Amino acid sequence: MEHLIKVHCIRHVYPDKTEVNLCGLDFVVKAGERVVILGPNGAGKTTLLSHILGLLSPVEGRVEVMGMQPDKHFNQVRKHIGIVFQNVDEQIIGPRVYDDIAFTLRNEGMPRQEVEERVQNIASLLGIEDILDKIPHYLSGGQKKKVALAGAISMLPQILILDEPFDGLDPKSKEEMIDLLNRLNREKGITLVMTTHDINIVPGISDLIYVLHKGLIVTKGSPDQVFGQVELLREANLQPPILMDLFDRLRKKGYPLELLADVSDAEAQLLSILLQRK
Repeated sequence: MEHLIKVHCIRHVYPDKTEVNLCGLDFVVKAGERVVILGPNGAGKTTLLSHILGLLSPVEGRVEVMGMQPDKHFNQVRKHIGIVFQNVDEQIIGPRVYDDIAFTLRNEGMPRQEVEERVQNIASLLGIEDILDKIPHYLSGGQKKKVALAGAISMLPQILILDEPFDGLDPKSKEEMIDLLNRLNREKGITLVMTTHDINIVPGISDLIYVLHKGLIVTKGSPDQVFGQVELLREANLQPPILMDLFDRLRKKGYPLELLADVSDAEAQLLSILLQRK
């Protein structure tokens, strides 16, 4: 399949008559990609995710997930998608962490021994074996995110959708979550689609970025390509990553710098320039 997800120029009207348009570039996700959606509040990020999940139906436009319209083939599509909501308390329903991870597996009629093995394997992958008997309500924010993630991947989905997965996490928990998501993508081949306001971590968690502004997908590309468009980001009410902002300022002062999103690449570039000036 050429793409797992394709969204073309959708328009949605909510019950209170609020209208959300999302046009411009097509939103296309290929298998194995790590895709980040950026945009200010009200840009349409949640509306886009809700259409992909089949929770909303467009008044105009077209949404395809694995060749199907998710609102019309909800059950078939959702078997291939895991989701982690921004507020994970809304999706953690088991009395124990073990029960929450096992919930969907049991509902699908998986044999008890297979459920046990699957839960243990996922818990080991995410490093939460020691809290399987804990009550989710009393866990830290980072632990709750991991539990929600464990439940989301329990059926080994092809696509994992995450709405602000780093929101409310301390720096260590954020780093752990980034590592976990990258491992799931690298080792399990899970396609990642996520929104985040934490723009500085995006280069380390994305292959492709889409920027939304005023009902339009205004640009897409690799981190270097998107974050190199500093003025466009500012017009879209987004602050460029600190590194890109610094390099942009230095470049305007005459320094021969490329705008690079990767810290290692940026470091190498700076060292090269410093050595030439010695």
